[in-house]
Amino acid sequence: MAMIKNIFYVGIALVVLLTASCDKWLELKPEDGLIREDFWKTKEQVAVAVNGIYASLLEDRLVTNLFAWGELRADMVAYTGFATIEELNLMRGNMLPSNALSHWGQLYFSINLCNTVIAFAPLVLENDPTFTQEQLAAYQAEAYAVRALLYFYLYRTFGEVPLQLTPTYNDAAIERKGKNTKEEVYAQIVSDLQWAEQHAPLSHGSIAKDKGRITRYAVHTLMADVFLWEDRFEEALAACDKVIDSRRFGLINAENQSMWFNTVFYEGNSNESIFEFQFHRGKLNPFFNALINANRRFTASELVMEEIYTYDLINIENYDRRGNGAAVRSSDMIIWKFAGASGGQQDMRIRTADESFAHWFVYRYPDVLLMKAEALAWLNRGAEALELVYQIRERAYALETTDLNPSPNSAEDIAYFILQERAREFAFEGKRWFDLLRYAKRNNYAGINTLLEAVLVNVEANSFNSVRNKFRDPNAHYLPVFVDELERDPYMEQNPFYR
Repeated sequence: MAMIKNIFYVGIALVVLLTASCDKWLELKPEDGLIREDFWKTKEQVAVAVNGIYASLLEDRLVTNLFAWGELRADMVAYTGFATIEELNLMRGNMLPSNALSHWGQLYFSINLCNTVIAFAPLVLENDPTFTQEQLAAYQAEAYAVRALLYFYLYRTFGEVPLQLTPTYNDAAIERKGKNTKEEVYAQIVSDLQWAEQHAPLSHGSIAKDKGRITRYAVHTLMADVFLWEDRFEEALAACDKVIDSRRFGLINAENQSMWFNTVFYEGNSNESIFEFQFHRGKLNPFFNALINANRRFTASELVMEEIYTYDLINIENYDRRGNGAAVRSSDMIIWKFAGASGGQQDMRIRTADESFAHWFVYRYPDVLLMKAEALAWLNRGAEALELVYQIRERAYALETTDLNPSPNSAEDIAYFILQERAREFAFEGKRWFDLLRYAKRNNYAGINTLLEAVLVNVEANSFNSVRNKFRDPNAHYLPVFVDELERDPYMEQNPFYR
């Protein structure tokens, strides 16, 4: 697994040095390279290593993959003439093992940083008398939770993946053992989160840190997502309630669309935020070339406004605040959530290259409410589920045309309503494909047709039948193992669909 090319600890130092910024919380920089012999002596060095984990999450390839894996195979993103052939192949259902968008190396680099903190931070207890067991556990909890998050992305994208749980220093030190089963990967994710839940801090002392680092509430939210994926509804419900009952988060009213957009998406770290990857002027996100400049590779699909948000053709003052002026700019379908320097339909200034620092929104409070609603629906508590959905819709001034009015007694109808509401709420936040897949696979793939409809949006007409038949096979819902991994690891097997 080609994750590290040189001495691993020097890698941590470089990540932190390249991404730290004085106006964000990633400030602590090591003065020397991080090598095992002189490192792990003080609590400050542990803080550097943990900061290195978060800094690594800002690497372009990692965030690009999270966007691609969560959006490009679904129905809300359209391609332009500047999209690469690899991007087009992913969007058109023509994925091959040679496609670099199936390269998972950067996620494993960050996982290795987590492994390093988990394994070596305890050494500091022997060297620094001011470092407490409680501080150690809190730092390790952050590492366990980030590792779980990254494995959850891998689990949903590839199915079976290798579980690397011990730190490695270079390619030669990596244990070659092939992939673990989906059951083993899922069990490890749950185990990591259960450990983190016991030790993660409730707060790191500032708003920026609480939104950009793992707190116990971020762990609860991730646990809800993990449990919901495998239909563990009671456990998902309990995890959501831990966040809700804390009363630390809330919905921001979107009546003033400009103020709401600027608070939640331009500035970031709002009261709605639970966990965000915090880009900044010193470390820009990779979306300017992909989504903003004249040669942008992606725009929003036309159906985003026509079918997901819709228009009120009689009263133009009646509009879903999450649509035009927030998620998209309807005049040219630019993905405004990452492109906008100001929101609201009356004043839509686009970001310049040096302003491309929109955060990556891992979890926001509406996610908790909609996950709870989904769990309630399948627990035959439909009226309670709908109450939560309408709470979100009312805050966003959703149009009546998108109200499906599901029966409180129909879990299936409520689940579909929630799926569509999640599309409106989390447009382009890397969730759409995973939402569609979770919906489709439930009850032995009872919702497969909804997934197929989404897949076909970007497929050329002469390929409709072949792609539709391809995606009827659940194995096609996972990406292939990148060809280089097969060459490096003699025990690695290709995912079934691509053999």
